[in-house]
Amino acid sequence: MTGKTNSPANIDRKKSRDRVIHVGGRRLLAQGLERNFWADFYHHCLTVSWPLFFSGAAFAFLIINSGFAILYWLGESAIANVRPNSFADVFFFSIETLATVGYGDMHPQTTYGHLIATIEIFVGISCIAVMTGLVFTRFSQPRSRLIFANVAIVSEHNAKKALMLRIANARHNMITDAVAKLWLVRLEKTKEGIQFRRFHELRIERDQNPMFALSWTIFHVIDKKSFLFGVDEKKLERSDASLVITLTGLDETSNQKVHARHAYRYDDIRWGHQYVDILETSEEGLLRINYRKFHDTVPILAQRKP
Repeated sequence: MTGKTNSPANIDRKKSRDRVIHVGGRRLLAQGLERNFWADFYHHCLTVSWPLFFSGAAFAFLIINSGFAILYWLGESAIANVRPNSFADVFFFSIETLATVGYGDMHPQTTYGHLIATIEIFVGISCIAVMTGLVFTRFSQPRSRLIFANVAIVSEHNAKKALMLRIANARHNMITDAVAKLWLVRLEKTKEGIQFRRFHELRIERDQNPMFALSWTIFHVIDKKSFLFGVDEKKLERSDASLVITLTGLDETSNQKVHARHAYRYDDIRWGHQYVDILETSEEGLLRINYRKFHDTVPILAQRKP
């Protein structure tokens, strides 16, 4: 008769499950990493969605109150004015105690009841402090509402071949001292034949914007000094290349520094295209920004046709 042994290798496989992660717009499969929810509990609380955050908080609230209700229920007449064998009464008394409400119609009347109530009050105060801190941190995190065009383009700009990316500020407030950085990420081989993913910074023609409120087009001239010089679509695909654009600046509304990042794969770059103009004039003579065309591009030849 044979059976499975709990060898260290088997235990490690149980602890470390495969999971899909998202890094820079890519989907990767992580293997061999031990998953411990409680080791990074604070990070999970800050990154989950609001519905999941409050659902988890409500579930923890019910579990804690149910646990203390069981302790009250096990005590002999620990709480006054509780109906005989009524778990609902001690449960709602637990909620009142944890929330430090205390209506007064039910109260501890034995040493055991006072002891459990003391412990629950301490837990309740601690939970309120933690919950307040988490909610405040989630609300106070600086978040930008920057829109990045779905595709990057390569075309002519001032009679020079250039890579272009379009960004817009959806809030229409001022982001002062905005700084943009553009990186080319691709696979390269060393002389020993070892493959690495390298980061190369691409020089931006105007990498700073003192008052970024509407839209901003980033230009990288592809000259002999550029890492994109002599590169075409097929070469980018063979090197599994991607572009990463980062932007930082000071949001004048919140007076906090904001960060934004977007990634483009090699197949998100359109060659020989240009962005459709989003600036128009309305019937009233006002300058209008048409964000419906923000992601649109057209071939350059199509634009030049009469």
